[in-house]
Amino acid sequence: MFKRASLFAMAAFTLASSLGAQAAHRDSISMRPFGETTDGKSVSLYTLTNRNGVVAKITNYGGIVTSISVPDRKGNLGDVVLGFDNLASYIKSSPYFGALIGRYANRIAKGRYTLDGKKYQLFINNGVNSLHGGKQGFDKVVWTAHEVHPANGVGLSLSYVSKNAEEHYPGNLTTNVVYTLGNDNSLRIDYRATTDRDTILNLTSHSYFNLNGAGHGSILDNILTINADRFTPIDKTMIPTGKLESVFGTPFDFTRPTAIGKRIYEKNQQLIFAGGYDDNWVLNRHGSGLQFAARVYAPKTGRIMTVYTTEPGIQFYTGNFLDGTIIGKGGITYKKHDALALETQHFPDSPNHPNFPTTELKPGHTYRQSTIYKFSVR
Repeated sequence: MFKRASLFAMAAFTLASSLGAQAAHRDSISMRPFGETTDGKSVSLYTLTNRNGVVAKITNYGGIVTSISVPDRKGNLGDVVLGFDNLASYIKSSPYFGALIGRYANRIAKGRYTLDGKKYQLFINNGVNSLHGGKQGFDKVVWTAHEVHPANGVGLSLSYVSKNAEEHYPGNLTTNVVYTLGNDNSLRIDYRATTDRDTILNLTSHSYFNLNGAGHGSILDNILTINADRFTPIDKTMIPTGKLESVFGTPFDFTRPTAIGKRIYEKNQQLIFAGGYDDNWVLNRHGSGLQFAARVYAPKTGRIMTVYTTEPGIQFYTGNFLDGTIIGKGGITYKKHDALALETQHFPDSPNHPNFPTTELKPGHTYRQSTIYKFSVR
């Protein structure tokens, strides 16, 4: 009798444990207060968890991805994006960590462009140029958020209406961005926008990744592949010359897996201008839809990040301006080359280069862009 009871109890315990484990890995989303902006707007932090226990945290201030925790080859979860522990630091000193960028990602030369015969002057915030939307781009506004539950994971929808003439861009622009943490360990970002006047638009996400773990040293040992035979060379102010140059025979050839640090210190004028890599690659595309753009592999941890996008370009940046003055999560100081960014987008300064893919958006049309960052291990 005792033996049968023990077996029954053991079976019940096993079943309960199994159900508990399944519950622990059920995809979910939760929200908590994350502070207030300087003008008193409440900000929230959303925690998305998929069925594998992978976690992404996103705040509706700037649509910032504050952390992504994914497993290494031993199954240990680790945060792979740089950032801060509190809202105040993002407001005060963030170099666009994890943020949604708009209205125009990357640089516009001297902040000037012409649209429909009218000249516009943007705010200058990067040397002689306008960068990432100006003085108060999409990274510095509070978005309206609500949770969504797609079939393959859990998501967060963010919406923002940028009024006509905001940062000197024409048109009332309505933007919706949906983050989906998939059960295949991917973070998908879907962008949609409409306008009531002709305008220009170039959106992206600016996470700083380190697959060794955020704050765990340099990314120069990471192995990178970029699906691009050409790139857009820059001048000394970081503005494209307008040419599309071949990567072959240059330090910009990542068509085959190559260590990021292998050629970063070569005496190449492009690398000298940027202090490392900070250029736009022209992706090899065939047709429309999501296509392979890039892959990063960290030999130390076994983590892999594969990028798919609908965009024509990808900006590869090696954290050249991290100078040891920024103290991030856990009190860790971020230094040069402690992270990389792979920003899917249209080309920098496109409004001033008719040969680049257009970034104009007209009334009655919908801007659409999708990008996936998929995590795996080797």
